Amino acid sequence: MSNQHTPHIKATSADFAKTVLMPGDPLRSKFVAETFLENPRLVNNVRGIQGYTGTYKGVPVTVMASGMGMPSIGIYSYELFNFFGVENIIRIGSAGGLADNVQLRDVLIGMGACTNSAYQDQYKLNGNYAPIASYDLLREAVKEAEELGVRYQVGNLLSSDVFYHADPNFNNGWYKMGVLGVEMEAAALYMNAARAGKRALAICTVSDHILRGEALDADARQSTFTDMMKIALNVAVAMDGK
Repeated sequence: MSNQHTPHIKATSADFAKTVLMPGDPLRSKFVAETFLENPRLVNNVRGIQGYTGTYKGVPVTVMASGMGMPSIGIYSYELFNFFGVENIIRIGSAGGLADNVQLRDVLIGMGACTNSAYQDQYKLNGNYAPIASYDLLREAVKEAEELGVRYQVGNLLSSDVFYHADPNFNNGWYKMGVLGVEMEAAALYMNAARAGKRALAICTVSDHILRGEALDADARQSTFTDMMKIALNVAVAMDGK
């Protein structure tokens, strides 16, 4: 743990709660802080990556943006886990649906995260690593979704390095393998957590369906995905002291 600033986070370990909610969009971070946290204070704003710490149901919680893609969340989650004493990071983001039974606004809880990224190459493993969520966080998220009556699904996500893929059939193989949806961050987050001995989970709201051509607009993505936010906040409360 370090109290020194990094190139990306101008704060100290005391500024962060043990659990950090991590949306990709800085405006979503601001929305969560202003909507749900009591007495939120801005603890980081380097490069516009807004981080706020406040309390939820009396428990300290931080929400800080990750930016888009695995390189970006890889930097922020690594620093939070290794330099600022954070124990749990819960990604709250959007995903494009793939599976037939996935609907717009469904909450996808990422038990695993497939990827086409080379992020794992740094670990020099003799094979392909399978990034998975923390079971403790996963179990609590499912419990909270059930209690809130939220439509959710648990399964595999695809963390893709490419948003505009040159191959129009790129997603077909992942669809056939039962992947629920596509996003761009979870696999790197899960790998960083595993290497640091910490906990991570991705909870994503379906903003569009890739194969059916359905989509929500940008305003809805930014401010109306409150089901996943409530699930993540309640998980943070449940993990307090663990």
